[in-house]
Amino acid sequence: MHARSTTTPAARSRAAGVPPTPRSLGHRSPGHRLSAFMDRHVLAVFTTPAVAFIVLTMAFPVVFTIYLSLTHWVGGLTRAPEFIGLDNFIRLLTDDPRFWGATFRTLALTAGAVAAQTVIGVAIAVLLHRRFVISGLIRSVVLLPMIATPVAVALVWRLMFHPQLGVLNDILTRMGLPPSDWLADPQLALFLVGLVDTWEWAPLIALITLAGLTALPEDPFEAAQLDGANGWQRFWHVTLPMVRPIVVVAVVFRLIEALKTFDLILVMTNGGPGFETETLNIYVYNIAFQYQQLGYASALLIIFFLLVLLISSSVLRLRRPKDS
Repeated sequence: MHARSTTTPAARSRAAGVPPTPRSLGHRSPGHRLSAFMDRHVLAVFTTPAVAFIVLTMAFPVVFTIYLSLTHWVGGLTRAPEFIGLDNFIRLLTDDPRFWGATFRTLALTAGAVAAQTVIGVAIAVLLHRRFVISGLIRSVVLLPMIATPVAVALVWRLMFHPQLGVLNDILTRMGLPPSDWLADPQLALFLVGLVDTWEWAPLIALITLAGLTALPEDPFEAAQLDGANGWQRFWHVTLPMVRPIVVVAVVFRLIEALKTFDLILVMTNGGPGFETETLNIYVYNIAFQYQQLGYASALLIIFFLLVLLISSSVLRLRRPKDS
């Protein structure tokens, strides 16, 4: 019998003049170790970049805004934020009538504009849902205002409302009527901003509602027609209840955007005349970038965010069917 050789593969390789490899030495290369780590932690490897991006772009600004709301800071590089606790919130809730005026105008503009957009949008969707010769062309024309940017829309309407150069005063003059100050009139300015916002965004509600109408089944309508229901009854008792969840979603989208309306007001009136069209967004902008009170502006933003969250969640409850 021959004795069993006790030489290792690495020793035999050295004896044969072959250079040792990492595997023959019992070690893995860095690439092997990285590949094995990724295989063991696939979920963490693929989700960590996305989580890091969200934290950097969303969580950090929110946390920093909360921190600034508890400080007094004018934005200077030589003076650090001074911690003052809840003084900013106490001030805006108890000693800032301009804040309450801006809040009231924000709610009034949002309620009026979104209500008008909902009624007009649903009506347009019901009309466009019917098939006729030029229905496709009319759909395209109706949706055109939504395609333009708000700044361009605001510039065009501001020119139309111009007291000397505007086409609207030219029409009034040709009709023998006195010209109007339009956006310079404190009684008209906020209403006209809401009118332009409705003109631009009612097609969005119409588009979403039209998509919902297209997806509705035909059986309930045929059954209602067989029962003798007229067109209005079919709309009120069949169409509207079935399409209500879709309309509520469209209303929530518009509520959030209408509460945050900024560029339209800034271009058309810049919050004027006086403070008659100054909403919360415009007020926060003025406090932050004109008065350089960044801590106070941050407190305003937190209150504004809570207001948007409260209104949106309240409206979303309308999607739930009523208990029978």
